[in-house]
Amino acid sequence: MIAQFWGNFLNTVFSHPLGSTLLVVACWPLIALACLLRPHSIRYVARFLFPVGAVVCVAMFLLAGTFLISGHSPQVMTLPLGLPDLPFHVRLDALSAFFLLILGLAGAGISTFAAGYFRSGEGTAPGLLGLHYHLFLASMAAVMLADDAYLFMVAWETMALTSYFLVTSQHRIPEIRRAGFLYLLMAHVGAVCILLSFGVMQGGSWQFTFDAMRSASLAPFWATVAFTLALLGFGAKAGLVPMHVWLPEAHPAAPSPVSAMMSGLMLKTAIYGLLRVTFSRLCSEPSSPAFRLT
Repeated sequence: MIAQFWGNFLNTVFSHPLGSTLLVVACWPLIALACLLRPHSIRYVARFLFPVGAVVCVAMFLLAGTFLISGHSPQVMTLPLGLPDLPFHVRLDALSAFFLLILGLAGAGISTFAAGYFRSGEGTAPGLLGLHYHLFLASMAAVMLADDAYLFMVAWETMALTSYFLVTSQHRIPEIRRAGFLYLLMAHVGAVCILLSFGVMQGGSWQFTFDAMRSASLAPFWATVAFTLALLGFGAKAGLVPMHVWLPEAHPAAPSPVSAMMSGLMLKTAIYGLLRVTFSRLCSEPSSPAFRLT
């Protein structure tokens, strides 16, 4: 039974675009783990594994671009991961593919630059930097592919924690520790708002897949509450005023490639989340052409 389930799952993975995208995403955690094999070797981590990560980013760019150009209908899949009653649901559509395209393009350039940037020093070991860096990439991709609140929040928190460790890579400097604490505080305030927003959007059904949220009927008041919470949550990550207080502290503290990742990709991931909630979860006419983002 288990062998048949995994056989059917792998056959599905290889047979449609979402499966190929998931395989590419899975390469980043594998690279992250490979960084721990020789954590103090700058040549192995920076000169070899970071370029491999850049190649994976190029693959993501090509896959997402092909999906957009070909005009595929949305692809969905339930993964044999998560909790027994809360498996992970993933979805690839035009909106997520567009942001994955940006992730692949920017990630390839930043990873190539990072290969020559990092040096051995007194801060975090190169292997740990590589671990956090590639998990950061994977978590942003998982946010864009998530089709339920459970996977979304797991990926969102992974993104927050890995970026925190990257920001505080020179953790012996007090100013950097303070900047990291402020960033982590704002990240978790935002995460609480997003979690509450999902709680409102499920509309009393206690079903947390995004399909269930789309079909939930919300009164205008509760839809407004859900949007306001989402705006606060995603706005804190995107640096919207007045929730931008962490930006001038965290960005100078982070290494240049990390700062580039946060500016060029992480902030866009927050914009993706807000667009997804606004046009896909809270629209009153999901069949209207103006809202066909899924």
